[in-house]
Amino acid sequence: MEAMEEDRVTKVRKLLMMSKNKRIPLSKIYHKRLIFGIPEDFKDKIVKYPDYFRLVVEDDGKQVLELVNWDPSLAVSALERGFLVNEDKVKKAFKFPVKYGKNLGLEENDVKKLNLLNTLPLVSPYSDGWKLDLWSLEAEKYGVGIIHEFFSLTLEKRALIHHIVEFKEEFSLTRQTYEMLKRQPWTFYLAGTDMNWAVFLKDGYDDCGNLINKDPLVLFNEKLYKFAQMQEEEEISGFREKL
Repeated sequence: MEAMEEDRVTKVRKLLMMSKNKRIPLSKIYHKRLIFGIPEDFKDKIVKYPDYFRLVVEDDGKQVLELVNWDPSLAVSALERGFLVNEDKVKKAFKFPVKYGKNLGLEENDVKKLNLLNTLPLVSPYSDGWKLDLWSLEAEKYGVGIIHEFFSLTLEKRALIHHIVEFKEEFSLTRQTYEMLKRQPWTFYLAGTDMNWAVFLKDGYDDCGNLINKDPLVLFNEKLYKFAQMQEEEEISGFREKL
């Protein structure tokens, strides 16, 4: 955990940089710490980073974490990095269909070209996209970008829908978040029930459904689960021998 502290601090800085007012209630970060691998004692470590964080206690006693300094080197999303590596892959990852009248009589290839113009560029999650008209195409691009970056910061590139909804005020998300995710099946995979959907970032997994880049904490947990399973199997085997 000590070796990963810098990475976890960076995750929190990026979350704050994405937020509307560059501030997030500390309780929200604490409640959702496990999906990011943030340690339980993160609050105690804040004092070590006065150049990054400021802890403010509001009149009602609520503790809010604020960003102290903006770091432009961190204001680069996973999508932007991916675009530099594989432009075509990113172009195929999102679709924002253009609404047009049937009287245009467009051919299939023309429709694809028209839609592509609307797909890129996405609106950076580190921009002031919250100022956009709420129901505009650009605002939806901003929302999709926010959600993609949020999940890219998680340990397993997945989370429950209520994890992202928890930050709806900070990330200017609407009640249409679920519907917005459904419109991007090339990028997000949704599974679960109507009460609580799990959302997977597709580019975080290979064709067999395995996580591509595993955080050291994920690897540790896998070993721990495997050890626990071995212990359980040994106990069952011993019980059967006694019988």
